[in-house]
Amino acid sequence: MVTQFDEKGKFFTRVITKRPVNVVIQTPIHRIQGQVYVRPDERLKDELDQTGAFLAVTEATIYDTTGEQIVLRTHFLALQVQQIVWITPLEELMPPPEAGED
Repeated sequence: MVTQFDEKGKFFTRVITKRPVNVVIQTPIHRIQGQVYVRPDERLKDELDQTGAFLAVTEATIYDTTGEQIVLRTHFLALQVQQIVWITPLEELMPPPEAGED
């Protein structure tokens, strides 16, 4: 790790602090639940805009498209961003409406 000091003796590192966000990601053939790390005071969308060709997903569980059958579990997954159909923070999910509700 590289450490730099300013004229007052304060030190800086190149480590970027991020917070985990639990997410659900839909791809054309899988649904993925895991964590994406986002810089403090930024949104998930900001992280997607800054990411390259792949998005790092940790503690990932990969399901079939229905979200029913577990296909794979892994501590780390590099997901090709072009394969993302939609992504949402898990905390934003709402229960499905009851019959007759819109």
